[in-house]
Amino acid sequence: MLVELRDERLWGLLRRWILFNNSVMKRRDFIRAGAVGCLSAMAAPWLGRAASQRPPRILLRSSWQVVNIGDIAHTPGVLALLEKYIPEAEVRLWGSADLSDEVIAMLHRRFPRLRVVKGSIGQDGKASNPGLAEAVQWCDFLLHGSGPSFVAYRDVAAFEKATGKPFGIYGVTFGGGEQAERELMSRARFAYFRDSVSLKKAKESGVRCPVMEFGPDGAFACDLHDDARAVAFLKANGLEAGKFLCCLSRLRNTPYWTIPSKKRAFDAKRQARNDAMKEHDHAPLRETIVAVVRESPLKVLLCPEDLTQMAVGKEMLYDKLPADVKARVVWRESFWLTDEALSTYVRSAGLFGSEMHSPIMSIGNGVPAIVCRFAEQTSKGFMWRDIGLGDWLFDFDEEADLARVSPTVLAMVKDPSAAKAKVADAILVVQQRQHETMAVLRKQLSAFL
Repeated sequence: MLVELRDERLWGLLRRWILFNNSVMKRRDFIRAGAVGCLSAMAAPWLGRAASQRPPRILLRSSWQVVNIGDIAHTPGVLALLEKYIPEAEVRLWGSADLSDEVIAMLHRRFPRLRVVKGSIGQDGKASNPGLAEAVQWCDFLLHGSGPSFVAYRDVAAFEKATGKPFGIYGVTFGGGEQAERELMSRARFAYFRDSVSLKKAKESGVRCPVMEFGPDGAFACDLHDDARAVAFLKANGLEAGKFLCCLSRLRNTPYWTIPSKKRAFDAKRQARNDAMKEHDHAPLRETIVAVVRESPLKVLLCPEDLTQMAVGKEMLYDKLPADVKARVVWRESFWLTDEALSTYVRSAGLFGSEMHSPIMSIGNGVPAIVCRFAEQTSKGFMWRDIGLGDWLFDFDEEADLARVSPTVLAMVKDPSAAKAKVADAILVVQQRQHETMAVLRKQLSAFL
């Protein structure tokens, strides 16, 4: 047979057509006159499907650092979205240099088939190692994942120059950037910003990408879990599921110079700013902890989002609490990874404090979360307004907001049904945008689907 047909429906149609034509013409005339055209026409749909059987291939540029569970959470969140909305796609992760074996192992527990590459592309267009070179050649599309900015724009620029392949930007904050960065962003197939302030800034800065919209931070979709570790920690510290709140705090500027692996020089200016503002920023949180402990049956867990925050939480919160309150507050003295943290958050009654990604993961998993922000954190906190949680966002640069934190947290605690309903509404907004943004990516991959 000229064409191998595997669809039984096509064979059935072909047999009936042959029987009909045999009644009006000889078989050899039928073959000469029409078989090739008939078979081609009938086989065309199947042949089209066969030609597109290779899955689309996405290279995800993500994983910025591992000293912060929020930076870790970007990657599994976007991977979970790709798995949900474009399940046929093959995805590889292009991670940054400090992506650790421990974090890679955690990702593999959730995404066992994930392949990870590192490295860079030089000005000559050559990758720094065979694994990256093969991944760049292999992929159809480069997706820059969520982050505090267009983090890896130089890598994306090198990729585009070397391959000419399309790329998109998913869920970033934008503060202006360099001219080269803005020009590159304009050449993206789409650019999604995780807060509306960034979107406005990008437009005002002259970015002219074909699709520029609000797109939630990828960490909303993070679903990593380590239930065994979380349960063991809670049991060891007398914390019961649903009977404690999580509180996170931070300094105005992350003191990376205190983390040996970061190899950062001491920054006297940033340290001075931290020292000047740390009491101002922690007093409302201490007041809230005291109110929760004295006016509700809940305990409070002080926990970190990055490696520097255990010390901050002890100095500025735990050590300054009244004795009766301190007895029902647990200070976590060791760092954790994203999976254990999330397994703890989902067992809590809610979360509050001056960090961003623990609240993002909490809301994404149905847990109430109140955010306190300040200018040094960029505009990312305003995403709470974008998803309908504006009254759970407090700006510590606005003095009027400081006094409202404690009563708002107490209201969340005392009316958990209303809090859960508020979370459910926010999740609908997030999920709708996830669906719409992934549809745009899917359209870009349509040639390979």
